[in-house]
Amino acid sequence: MKWPASFESRLDSWTQLRDQAKTLPVDAALAAINSWWFNAPWTGYHLHWDDQADWPDPWQLLDDNIFCEVARGLGILYTITLLDRADLGPAELILTQDGHNLVLVGKSKYILNWDKASIVNNNPETSIAKKLTQIQVNEKYK
Repeated sequence: MKWPASFESRLDSWTQLRDQAKTLPVDAALAAINSWWFNAPWTGYHLHWDDQADWPDPWQLLDDNIFCEVARGLGILYTITLLDRADLGPAELILTQDGHNLVLVGKSKYILNWDKASIVNNNPETSIAKKLTQIQVNEKYK
């Protein structure tokens, strides 16, 4: 998939992703979400954990069109949260002690934002430095 050039086309593509993911089995839905966000144009730095209070909402994130590892993970978390599927939770964006920004789903059963081609289906004893949970996103944006 080529990343959509305009905000409107990104929004349409994201809506199609969410519509598709609503009916897919858990593994397939998470793989589709992860893969879609890995197509975003990557930049080395955009969002920082220390500025979490100022992070963009889902629509501003798509409009900004600047995606570092944190922004991509945030997009993944927003997508899962807006699907409102009980079997896709709990989900959280974490910063590991090693500096990786990962999305954990199902109490770390699934790990997203690690590799484009696959979701990791295990729990590799991750030391969490910071996190944003699906519940926090719901409270802020719903």
